[in-house]
Amino acid sequence: MFTDYFNRFSWQDVQADILAKTDADVRRALQKDRCDLEDFKALISPAAAPHLETMARISQARTLKRFGRTIQMYVPLYLSNECQNICTYCAFSLDNQIKRKTLTDAEILQEVQAIKAMGYDHILLVTGEANQTVGVPYLQHAIQLIKPHFAHISLEVQPLDQTDYETLIAEGLHTVLVYQETYHAAQYKRHHPKGKKSNFQYRLETPDRLGKAGIHKIGVGALIGLEDWRTDSFFTALHIHYLEKTYWQTKYSVSFPRLRPIEVDKAGQSQVQEFHSYMSDRELVQLICAYRLLNDTLEISISTREQESFRDNIIKLGITSMSAGSKTNPGGYAVAPESLEQFEVSDERSAGEIASVIRKQGYEPVWKDWDVVYGG
Repeated sequence: MFTDYFNRFSWQDVQADILAKTDADVRRALQKDRCDLEDFKALISPAAAPHLETMARISQARTLKRFGRTIQMYVPLYLSNECQNICTYCAFSLDNQIKRKTLTDAEILQEVQAIKAMGYDHILLVTGEANQTVGVPYLQHAIQLIKPHFAHISLEVQPLDQTDYETLIAEGLHTVLVYQETYHAAQYKRHHPKGKKSNFQYRLETPDRLGKAGIHKIGVGALIGLEDWRTDSFFTALHIHYLEKTYWQTKYSVSFPRLRPIEVDKAGQSQVQEFHSYMSDRELVQLICAYRLLNDTLEISISTREQESFRDNIIKLGITSMSAGSKTNPGGYAVAPESLEQFEVSDERSAGEIASVIRKQGYEPVWKDWDVVYGG
């Protein structure tokens, strides 16, 4: 299991190694055709900042070589905001006094119709973490309802057991996203004080259970802003490295969710809670390029959390998938929205508008995952 590999590393030592990297270390990494994890430390270090233009140029070339001029389009469908966890940064947190909503069959199909009208064939199903309300039976039924309408179904819900994943894969599930939030165990516990999600090790081993279940693709990542982004990003890269070696038939993707403002209501009074971002736009570009220099085949995703101008400018620099027109509350596309959003969306342009931006940059928006279709 990854836990055994993970426990060989010290957070403090890794952080110190990254900060100790020099300009010479960065130049050495940039000269390599294939970087390793030590090179990755250099590429995400402060010493790499002056080399961003070179990193971007190499990242663009390697992405074009592997993925061509294509951007995969996907959209989230929030099925429920029920949650039994307390998380300090999430609007769905159990201690947040909000109206809870779980979509019925009829409402799911209404949302599906609206999403299909936007052009999507790749859908990401999202819920809060509430096993009694939106457990495996609910998810299994939702996939059965949705499968006839989409070529690719992804899931971002509570971590499950291997047998549960096997059940959902048999129904047509292709991809599961499971973010560790932070690889710093003590900080993880501070931000997840109650609920099943407070079990750091169970969440850390979720990709192992997915790999053993035979999932087509696994998405991982850290929530930027909970801890030092450089150290969290190294451990994310370490996790991907382990998974690729262990479950080599599975594909992998990485995302970089930066904390966004959320609406909270903990005492009968609604307010917007802001979070300090520990990463600038320039640093996020650096991180994206570092991942591409480390791994030619890794899929890299950017969501509507990011600002319009940033998303427009990042298209050519290493990403392979984007969401657009996203709603982060159950019923947000067609059903009258009765619940608040999980986080604030920054890029509110429609899917059609984003597709037009992609085409103007000489790239092609792709609405279907062909390798899944051809693979049966």
